[in-house]
Amino acid sequence: MYFKEIELNNFRNYNDQKIQFHNKVNIIIGENAQGKTNLIEGLYIMSLGKSFRTSRDNDLIKFGADFAKVKTISYKDGQDLTVEIGFIKNKKSIKVDGIKKKKVSELIENVYVVVFSPDDLKIVKDEPEKRRKFMNRELCQLKPVYYDNLSKYKKSLLQRNFLLKEENPDQTMLDIWDAELSDYGSGIIFERNRFIEKLKIISSKIHYDLTEGREKLDLEYESSIPVKDNIIDQREYFYNILLNERNRDVAKRNTGKGPHRDDIKIEIDGIDVRNYGSQGQQRSAALSLKLAELKLIYDETGEKPVLLLDDVLSELDKIRQRQLITSFDDSQIFITATEITKELGSQIPDHYIFKVENGNVMKV
Repeated sequence: MYFKEIELNNFRNYNDQKIQFHNKVNIIIGENAQGKTNLIEGLYIMSLGKSFRTSRDNDLIKFGADFAKVKTISYKDGQDLTVEIGFIKNKKSIKVDGIKKKKVSELIENVYVVVFSPDDLKIVKDEPEKRRKFMNRELCQLKPVYYDNLSKYKKSLLQRNFLLKEENPDQTMLDIWDAELSDYGSGIIFERNRFIEKLKIISSKIHYDLTEGREKLDLEYESSIPVKDNIIDQREYFYNILLNERNRDVAKRNTGKGPHRDDIKIEIDGIDVRNYGSQGQQRSAALSLKLAELKLIYDETGEKPVLLLDDVLSELDKIRQRQLITSFDDSQIFITATEITKELGSQIPDHYIFKVENGNVMKV
């Protein structure tokens, strides 16, 4: 699949803009704070109905405007697919081929997008929350049921933690929230474990090639709730852990165990690269994870996801730049940068170049 065009109305710093894209590579250049990232943010929203930069939809509405709209036409399975998302002060509307959708999860599986930003290069060395977001972002694209479980888990966790902050928490209410957390959380744990097992195989091979066989990358899902063989045992085990940890949780006034505490162990040649790897190793591992993500989506769905490279080339050396660009000849790629060198540009035969200035996009 690939994006044919995008229409932006009152989105970030854009007024009204319609842009037609190349089905292979689109290079978006311009100075900082002109709207390059805003443009690809609009594309990303088509996959999950939300931004990769903010959790607040109101941030997407142009200052002084009452609404924002993003509309894309993509080519998929031999025909055009139109997706339109509108934002009106704490409300969101979604249409797919003109049909209104009641839930964001109904948007999923229409468009597959992978974004790679400078923050993603820090995914290995940063705090566990970044790695949890990595798992969530990709699994939400692949599994609508995961999106629903994650949303319900977060709401139940919020309610349980709110209750734990009371002087004498109601034990019956805690039983109810424990049952919900163990139900939704078990689904999350199962899918994350499956995801990391598959990602480990793919990323290990990619990293082997990136390092020319010098290093071996290994991943392991670190769950605060041990993974069981089936979902029924998982729910029961999760619930019992919450029950056993209740006194601790009441004393600490928060929930100490669950998917919100999980992490990914990342090793290179048996060494935990999160804490002890060099900057080069951490970046190579991060690059391997993102490239594996693309391959995994294709393996799971049969669709080549669109790749968004947001100002990431300047963070990589020339060898990794070339490896990144040339690894995905069959995928549509969007590259944002302040400039593209002639050397790199010569390696990209089929492309359009757009210049962005103060929210205006011009093809050059």
